[in-house]
Amino acid sequence: MDVYLKKLEDELRLRKYSPKTVKAYSACVENYLKAKKDNFGKVDIDFIKRYILSKIDDGKSSQTTNQNLQAINFFCWNVLKYRGKIDIHFAKTPSKLPIVLSRDEIGKILAEISNEKHKLMVALAYSGGLRVSEIINLKIKDINLAELIIHIKGAKGNKDRITVFPEKLVADVEKLIANKNSNDYFFASERGACLPMRQGKLTERTAQKVFENAMKKAGIKKEATFHSLRHSFATHLLENGTDVRYVQELLGHANIRTTQIYTKVTNPALRKIKSPLD
Repeated sequence: MDVYLKKLEDELRLRKYSPKTVKAYSACVENYLKAKKDNFGKVDIDFIKRYILSKIDDGKSSQTTNQNLQAINFFCWNVLKYRGKIDIHFAKTPSKLPIVLSRDEIGKILAEISNEKHKLMVALAYSGGLRVSEIINLKIKDINLAELIIHIKGAKGNKDRITVFPEKLVADVEKLIANKNSNDYFFASERGACLPMRQGKLTERTAQKVFENAMKKAGIKKEATFHSLRHSFATHLLENGTDVRYVQELLGHANIRTTQIYTKVTNPALRKIKSPLD
């Protein structure tokens, strides 16, 4: 089994899948092979169907079920070189509206963060629509203060994109990056800072915890996460009248339908409709 898993990892890395995807796909295929027990090189469509059904029976989400199927498909095609038809449809994912924070709520969250670096991290994630993985991987050279842009490199799908940078944060950024190397992580971890060549980055969990603690202190009851900052960025741009196609580009969405979900959150026509009880 280890031989097949090593081949899978090699194929994923050759295609420049992100480390997170490599880890996730490897875990999915490892569990699949453990369930299969033997004949790892043989593609048994009926067994794959039963395996996916077992995930559904175990109450796994549509996203988890689909990721397992994607990983197994990748394994069969690229490691086992199977060229038959794997006629298994992906599970329907529930259509949920994104949780959006108001401008006032974001202001309250920022006011509760005493650590200046952490406050800047949350402010920058909101103001540029950055994912948590993007904010912690941001390097000093990725921000162009003269042109007020952020260059996001190797984002989701291994794509680069350009997003906006707020002029309001220029002074704070200049203070943070003073006397630092352009290749340094923008939000460097304090751990190992006293050791040469050990400059690291904050973890995703640290960033998420900062946000969660600030939201709790601010008394906000919404089930918001760090990613809600990105949802709020998109929604507030649309509220300001920004064309949805520009918002799509700033977010790095491949399909405009993904971006259009925010028009349902910010639809001004709906807000003008009064309940018949009023």
